[in-house]
Amino acid sequence: MSSIRRWLLAGLLVLVPLAITLAVLNWIVGTLDQTLLILPGSWQPDKLLGFHIPGFGVLLTLVIVLLMGALASNFFGKRLVQWGNSLLSRIPIVRSIYSSVKQVSDTVFSENGNAFRKALLVQWPREGVWTIGFLTGLPGGDVVNHLPGDYVSVYVPTTPNPTGGYFVMLKRADCIELQMSVDEALTYVISMGVVVPAKRAGKAPAPTLNPPL
Repeated sequence: MSSIRRWLLAGLLVLVPLAITLAVLNWIVGTLDQTLLILPGSWQPDKLLGFHIPGFGVLLTLVIVLLMGALASNFFGKRLVQWGNSLLSRIPIVRSIYSSVKQVSDTVFSENGNAFRKALLVQWPREGVWTIGFLTGLPGGDVVNHLPGDYVSVYVPTTPNPTGGYFVMLKRADCIELQMSVDEALTYVISMGVVVPAKRAGKAPAPTLNPPL
């Protein structure tokens, strides 16, 4: 019985990640294939080939993104984008949603943007409980007038879904910079601590140290 149990667990460890990965990819491809509906019926691959091949929507989406990028990179395209942004910023309700989403996308996708700059070890949600957070910047606006001392902005993700989390402002001295990449730290969070990043050379700093951020 012990051998059967061991084989069962080994099989699950192989099949479950593979099944979930295939399911996610299938959902992404199926969603992007919906972009084919913008083509005239006679141009759709299913009509031209006589059968369905998944993935053409991915290629069409990539082409659309590249064309939009090429358009937005030239002088006239930039002026057109500026005009569109100005128009959307004048529409009530729409402007609040669009401006918030645009600020996030500019941070995440711009060449100079760096949404998650460093992986940090922080005490959250209370002192003595440690978790992984990501440095996102420094407090700004009127907030800095009410925070005496040196503070940093930190995003603390939830697990296993890191898209939900908490935005907190912590003292720089209370944050420990980890010797691991952002990708390694995200993998560590998503796996709920199961996938441990490789240990880097050197001794880890004590929690009371104030590492440079």
